[in-house]
Amino acid sequence: MKEKTIDYVLRATWIAVSKMYNEEAGKAGSTMATGFALLSIDPENGTPSTSLGPKMGMEATSLSRILRTMEEKGLILRKKNPKDGRSVLIYLTEFGREMREYSKKVVLRFDEAVTEAVPKEDLQSFIKVANTIMDLISEKKIYKEEIKIEK
Repeated sequence: MKEKTIDYVLRATWIAVSKMYNEEAGKAGSTMATGFALLSIDPENGTPSTSLGPKMGMEATSLSRILRTMEEKGLILRKKNPKDGRSVLIYLTEFGREMREYSKKVVLRFDEAVTEAVPKEDLQSFIKVANTIMDLISEKKIYKEEIKIEK
């Protein structure tokens, strides 16, 4: 069998994590994306809608769809920003706060399980490697030169 690429390991792992989170969120009638959004909203002061997309690494269209669904489910309220009438602040409702706590517990349980199963040094190495990969990508150090397609 051929050795698995780094890309394959990352994708397969994230797909498994994503599926696990969606299964847990489904037990509460939610989704992983909704849980992630709930965790990204400041529970005390609200969060400008314009900063949520970059914070979550999401395109505006996908985020708009998630926020609309969250509003329909009574998880969030949108209010005009008193400091800037052009922007909107997203606030959690009481139900949104409850679901945020649920999402937080799900994420922390995952963290605990991994921390218990993986030696500290290995986990530190994993985080170091993941940060290096993110740096290589953000600094555009991987595809400096165009890859030629042979005909």
